Amino acid sequence: MDAAEERRFRDFVSARSPALMRLAYLLTGGDQHAAEDLLQAALAGTAARWRTVEEPEAYVRRAIYRQQVSWWRRRREPTFAEPPERAGDDGTSGVELRIVMRRALARLTARQRAVLVLRYYEDLPEAEVAAILGCSVGTVRSTAHRSLAKLRAHAPELREPYTIFGEARA
Repeated sequence: MDAAEERRFRDFVSARSPALMRLAYLLTGGDQHAAEDLLQAALAGTAARWRTVEEPEAYVRRAIYRQQVSWWRRRREPTFAEPPERAGDDGTSGVELRIVMRRALARLTARQRAVLVLRYYEDLPEAEVAAILGCSVGTVRSTAHRSLAKLRAHAPELREPYTIFGEARA
């Protein structure tokens, strides 16, 4: 990579890392260290092919998804977090709701979490989620349905008319 390409890559990483880190954080169920590892692995792979990358943001996002899928295929173990606490009336309910959401996501399997993040946070169509995860559209639909039910079971606060992934839910 020549100096100009390296500068362009550094500028991209500097500008887009916060958004990409949020995605990695959600995909790892709120595990900061795993999210950092996931983003670093995706960026390292991108740097190696930087000259041929036409759409850097899309390329890195896809690398993050694929790396996460690769990691869960190796592990296949769900993670569990502490049960969420009820939100208070002291003006912190938004923050507490995000904490509840993060903890509830952490209790899902990696595949369930990935389907929800890709489908609702990233707002990808079912067909694209299926292509990324290497499964059928029907599997994405059923996994999303069961995952949302499980998410609400782990966090009853999410049954109330709050927003999940930025969408109003009743």
